Amino acid sequence: MVASPLERAQQTAEPIAAQFGLPVGVDERLIESANWFEGKKVSPGDGSFRDPRNWWVLRDPVTPSWGEAYRVIAERMFAAVHAARVAAEGREAVLVSHQLPIWTLRRYVERKRLWHDPRKRQCGLASLTSFHFDGAKVVGIGYSEPAAHLIALSATARTAKGA
Repeated sequence: MVASPLERAQQTAEPIAAQFGLPVGVDERLIESANWFEGKKVSPGDGSFRDPRNWWVLRDPVTPSWGEAYRVIAERMFAAVHAARVAAEGREAVLVSHQLPIWTLRRYVERKRLWHDPRKRQCGLASLTSFHFDGAKVVGIGYSEPAAHLIALSATARTAKGA
């Protein structure tokens, strides 16, 4: 059981670790990607992407120019997964990270281009992306959203409450 050092990842890992009587290890390589916009209010429709003061950061969507390079993210995540695989030899390992690093790792393993449209990520809240190994080789990738029905119920409850 290994997680990103960020609080929300540690909080996600704690109940899983408790269920199996495991400590939560920390792996810095599982951290969220570095981003120039971190801590700033930036969202679609708020005008921040039309603000000329931000354009120098947005000049290269492929690398990307606003933060940690996708290749660096993928390689550090791949190293973290392999370290966990070795440590858990013959058993399963659980790693808790963040959406962009997980999606970048998946695209890297699938040998797809790393830059992508964030709206099309298959990496929802509380989802599980599984990497299946035969020895040191990745032989499959799985994806599930075990709590999707709870998220849908919560959204329905919020909508009903507002009506």
